[in-house]
Amino acid sequence: MDDNTPTDALSGEAQAQKIQSLRDMINSAEKTIHGAKAMLLQIEGKKKSGRRRHFATDDSNSQIVEGAFDGQIMIGTDGNQYPVPANYASKSKLVEGDLLKLTIVQDGSFIYKQIGPAPRTNKIGIVSQDENGNYFVVADGKPYKVLLASITYFKVEPGDEVVIVTAQDENDTPVTWAAIENTLQKAKAKAETLPAKEEITEPKTATGILTGDEKPVAKVDSDILDEWTPDIEEIEKEIQQEMEA
Repeated sequence: MDDNTPTDALSGEAQAQKIQSLRDMINSAEKTIHGAKAMLLQIEGKKKSGRRRHFATDDSNSQIVEGAFDGQIMIGTDGNQYPVPANYASKSKLVEGDLLKLTIVQDGSFIYKQIGPAPRTNKIGIVSQDENGNYFVVADGKPYKVLLASITYFKVEPGDEVVIVTAQDENDTPVTWAAIENTLQKAKAKAETLPAKEEITEPKTATGILTGDEKPVAKVDSDILDEWTPDIEEIEKEIQQEMEA
């Protein structure tokens, strides 16, 4: 067969192979373009994340999975577990039971969107840390786990008072995770606002007063001793006794 034979003159098998070869070339070119766009977004610091999101949702080849957030990860309706970026979960203040939609782009990127917020409640608690370095917030006498990203984002430390948001606690599904909503008071700032106890010396003897001896006998808190005022008559009586001795 002549190489210049028209396409319509090709056999059915040869034509099918040529069509498949063209499809493979198109798919390869699309993957190259997608990869180049992803690299460009990374180099630019992902400033055009909005454009990337638009591309992902319009891509018919992207995979979409829905599921529920469990405090750390998403449990998909397909039974698989999908990692949720801690920064996204913290800034979005996700709580257990929130319904999410995950779009998996051809380049492997994960794009999450909250589609069904779970019923929420706010509580005030104190930030604490266990012996292993794990952070939690104690509210209403119950400890709630929090993501390290929330601790870092709000720059809180053990002893700080914070507002947390949690899913509404139900008997059949107890809530163990919380998201930090805001900071109320820093532990260091609270300690600095407490009034310092004034320390005064015990009453001096008459001899000490007359001789100018300012050395205190002991130090006590001002809230234990009433303010002491020298009694002139008692001082004179004590001096007389010392002279007659």
